[in-house]
Amino acid sequence: MDLTEKRLSRKEIFQGHIVNVHIDTVELPNGAEATREVVDHPGGVAVLALDGENNVLTVTQYRYPFGTTLVELPAGKLDHPGEDTAAAGLRELKEETGAVPGRYELLGKILPSPGCYGEILYLYLAQDLHMEEQHLDEDEFLNVERVPFDEMVRRCMEGEIQDAKTVAAVLMAKLKLKL
Repeated sequence: MDLTEKRLSRKEIFQGHIVNVHIDTVELPNGAEATREVVDHPGGVAVLALDGENNVLTVTQYRYPFGTTLVELPAGKLDHPGEDTAAAGLRELKEETGAVPGRYELLGKILPSPGCYGEILYLYLAQDLHMEEQHLDEDEFLNVERVPFDEMVRRCMEGEIQDAKTVAAVLMAKLKLKL
């Protein structure tokens, strides 16, 4: 069976600095109509930066929607759709931590919430780090820490780290590097 939904109409609801929201009316595979609420996002990157002692550079920052601080990988949104994701990851890693990698590769990409959120996150692995100066945005406040890789895996598996991009990248790196 073809599972494709055909858009019949679209109503733009909100145009923001980070996201846009629209509501579509679609025709379902059985011919019935349904409504789809969609949040469009330009996409983002996250970087698992691993130092020479198998420590992961993490950032802890306050996340307003959840009213708490979260431990995450350095990450950020693409400045515009179609931006080179590898370059964006390098930019975000250096801005947030000051780290510059000697080796850098794509781990994969994930769809954080495909039911309503049109964002693709690209996950990178950075190694052979050398440290330079951090360059945070003026509205960005975070703490950088080094966490042993095995501890990151444990914290992800025990639910202590809940950020989806961080969990996915840590587990992808675990399998890739066989650490």
